[in-house]
Amino acid sequence: MKAMKIIGGLIVAIAVLAFFSIFIVKEVNQAIVLQFGDPKRIISKPGLNFKIPFIQNVVYLDKRILNLDTPPEEVIASDQKRLIVDAFARFQIIDPLKFYISVGNERVARSRLATILNSRIRNVLGQQELQTLLSEDRSKQMALIQEGVNKEAQNFGIKINDVRIKRADLPQANSDAIFRRMQTEREREAKEFRAKGAEMAVTITSTADKEVTVILADAEKESQIMKGEGDGQRNKIFAEAFGQDPEFFAFYRAMQAYEKALIGGETSLILSPDSEFFKFFGNIKPKIQQQ
Repeated sequence: MKAMKIIGGLIVAIAVLAFFSIFIVKEVNQAIVLQFGDPKRIISKPGLNFKIPFIQNVVYLDKRILNLDTPPEEVIASDQKRLIVDAFARFQIIDPLKFYISVGNERVARSRLATILNSRIRNVLGQQELQTLLSEDRSKQMALIQEGVNKEAQNFGIKINDVRIKRADLPQANSDAIFRRMQTEREREAKEFRAKGAEMAVTITSTADKEVTVILADAEKESQIMKGEGDGQRNKIFAEAFGQDPEFFAFYRAMQAYEKALIGGETSLILSPDSEFFKFFGNIKPKIQQQ
């Protein structure tokens, strides 16, 4: 019975030693084996590994590409224009030993990189005009920023894979001023367009009125010509017709005169009975009596 207890105790001790001696490195990690804080081994390949229990410990570091988001930073361009820049970077731990010795862990590394990145952004973008920072040339400035940050990050065993600007905005006061200036400019352009439109409308209206006057004058002229020609043709026809019987022509003209003089029913004429105006009144009666 005592031997069984001893064997059981040995099994437990071996299990405990195995538990504290074996460690696994995953595909996304790399490990540093420390002995009383002193690095002994660097393990970058995934798999099962061993360490001295209670004496050695393991620190795991991520070997994937990591993201670094920095808080928005105000940058003053070379033309003294202000710009709020929100940038981010991607980095990777390529030298675990140097990384551990220089910064110790990922939290400290992110803080140091953020400081370096913001400083480099102010340094590079501060030498450019605002128009350049908002144009396609911004990619060149990003390359310069990445190059500068990468040189300092190498001291930490870190490689900077990319630096990008997520957003570049003007400060709120500048944005409001620019908006007001743009609004004023648009209003000025609108007034110019309306003034030009009114001028064009007056010109078109005047031209149309002139054309209408000319057309009406031409039409009136043509109508008078046609009327004159018609009257001439009528008089010609009358002359030819009445020339065949002058007495009838005189009688017809007298009837027209009677019609115009006596129309309305209230016309009063004081004439001598033997007036030329009434000569046909005397001629009619004998003809009626003769009939």
